[in-house]
Amino acid sequence: MEFKEVNELNKLRKNNRKIAIAFFLGIAILLAAIILSLMSGSYHMSADRVIDTLLGNGSRAENLVIVKIRLPRMLIAIIVAFALSSAGTILQTISKNPLCEPGMMGINSGAALAVVAYITLSTRAYYDTLSRNKIFLMPLVAIFGACLVSTIIFLIAIKKGKINPIRLILVGMGVNAGINAIITYFELNMGRGDFNEVLVWTSGSLWGTSWDYIKAVGPLVLLLTIIVFCQYRRLDLLKLGDELATGLGLNVAMETTKLYILAILLSALATAVAGNIAFLGLIGPQFARVLVGDRHKFIIPLGGIISSIILIVADIVARNLFSPIEIPVGICVSMIGVPIFVYFLVKER
Repeated sequence: MEFKEVNELNKLRKNNRKIAIAFFLGIAILLAAIILSLMSGSYHMSADRVIDTLLGNGSRAENLVIVKIRLPRMLIAIIVAFALSSAGTILQTISKNPLCEPGMMGINSGAALAVVAYITLSTRAYYDTLSRNKIFLMPLVAIFGACLVSTIIFLIAIKKGKINPIRLILVGMGVNAGINAIITYFELNMGRGDFNEVLVWTSGSLWGTSWDYIKAVGPLVLLLTIIVFCQYRRLDLLKLGDELATGLGLNVAMETTKLYILAILLSALATAVAGNIAFLGLIGPQFARVLVGDRHKFIIPLGGIISSIILIVADIVARNLFSPIEIPVGICVSMIGVPIFVYFLVKER
């Protein structure tokens, strides 16, 4: 075997070992964050009591805290994290911009506006006070709002039959600002209690989640995430550039549209149950790229794991920093996301 072949083989082994270590550490940290999330709160529990409760050996109070409150909240955090991370991965690839994410593109805002309008005009009840029928309708309403806004952005961004990446981002940012102004208008016409609840929710919140929310969005997010993962070869080709991808036999316009729709659906489902959480779709995929390279086969799952860790840790901080007062988890994520965004922005320059 020639020296060059041996060198390439060693590089491949080293890269595979690096990827395996990244996934091992990611899963280990995620499990630790899950246990810590289930332990922490105004009713503190030890790790062994958490595990006993999950195995069905907890007291009545422990079952209430873990099974009814903390476990569904933690699962919602993972569902939202994987949805936004997958959507962010898609948008960064098709826009050719590593700093693109659903919150920046106006997709989350469109979904949030639709849900706020739906709840405000129909019931004025939020979170666990919503009826089960309304909870299961919320994802559909969010998808409608996200699709409507994204279609407008998509049509404006098209130039000569193709999506212009720069126009896509600029139009998305402009529409996002306009939608946030409309949401603010809704808030100013609400009573004080409704205003506070909507403000917290639109800032990004996991408060009030229940098993009904998981049933409403969990299966859909799982299905869509699997579909996105199955598209990893197409994403790899799109990463190479439109001309090269076309030369390799990929219908760039059709594939870009399909992937854009998947990103819209995932973003809408996440927003329906957690409000507008910015930067989460940016942080996870970007750190995954640093750790495992540009292969989407690894970026998609590892990005979801990293985003889950960030959101669960941010939720722990949001619940306990000013306990018993809870701050929106979206604020904690933004505090982490803004400096990382600035770092990657400077790095790209």
